[in-house]
Amino acid sequence: MKGTNLGEFEELVLLTIAALRAEAYSVAIVDELCNYAQRSVKLGVVHAVLNRLEEKGLVKSYLGEATKERGGKAKRFYQLTTAGKSALVRTRSMREQLYNRIPSLVWKHA
Repeated sequence: MKGTNLGEFEELVLLTIAALRAEAYSVAIVDELCNYAQRSVKLGVVHAVLNRLEEKGLVKSYLGEATKERGGKAKRFYQLTTAGKSALVRTRSMREQLYNRIPSLVWKHA
């Protein structure tokens, strides 16, 4: 498995896969990211990140059933691996530790 350090967008994609669960396929991931992250997200960029996350062993993919709506094509679905879940837990823990180190006084003037 390659490195498990996550970039910001990789983390967002992993979180989205976790939230979508059984409905985590590329178009749904793009829609969720556009909606929740409130940023423009390109399908090609998400595909590149999904490939990278799969190479790192953080997600695995599988083909669903072929559908008439897709002209007989199957959707590729994604799910977190144990390593992907661990990477999210580590990232969340690190962020929480850093936030907890910030004196509350800093937040009063934000």
